[in-house]
Amino acid sequence: MKLLLIRHGETPGNVLGQLDTAHPGPGLTELGERQAAAMARSLANEPIRALYASTLVRTQITAAPLGRLHGLEVTVLDGLHEIEAGSLEKLTDHESHKRYMGTVISWAAGDLGNRMPAGPDGHTFFNRFDAAIARVVDRTAGHQDTVAVVSHGAAIRTWAGLRAEGIDHEFAAKHVLANTGIVALEGDPDSGWKLIHWAGSPVGGLALADPTAEDPTGQDVSRP
Repeated sequence: MKLLLIRHGETPGNVLGQLDTAHPGPGLTELGERQAAAMARSLANEPIRALYASTLVRTQITAAPLGRLHGLEVTVLDGLHEIEAGSLEKLTDHESHKRYMGTVISWAAGDLGNRMPAGPDGHTFFNRFDAAIARVVDRTAGHQDTVAVVSHGAAIRTWAGLRAEGIDHEFAAKHVLANTGIVALEGDPDSGWKLIHWAGSPVGGLALADPTAEDPTGQDVSRP
């Protein structure tokens, strides 16, 4: 199976640099809407057989143009949502960003016992995201199918950093994943997943990037 993990389009929280993880979350900015439309056009020739989004509104809005283009219903699936920020929720300062991303990247390194301040540990995150991906695979009729999952920056980077062959936590920390960036994997939960492509920029082109946005979950966090 080919698994496309797509980050949602830009939100007001991304522009403000907020750690914005609570349900139901914001919608998209005007740029985010354009990113979602461009993402759909970029994947027009991809043979996508099923389309999933998280329980946060921004992923469902992002997935909608892709669903319309391919004639697919967007299935909202529990477990695909962003990693909860705990007591860091809504904070915008650099130290809070560093603590949040440092925690999730430590999970990608295998330190699953490390806990987000007043939030989940790595075991909790991987248990629910693994279960969601397993449901995606179980619901897919053909083993050779391509499936698209619209999720979130920290969740995608952290999960792929530990679960995908060919990358590790250092790769996940260093490689940006801008809004509508895509991480493409191949495999399944039993045999494992292999990275085939990491498209960190908006898939519609760099003209859709927002260099002024703080966007803590999409940036290179390998540097102090």
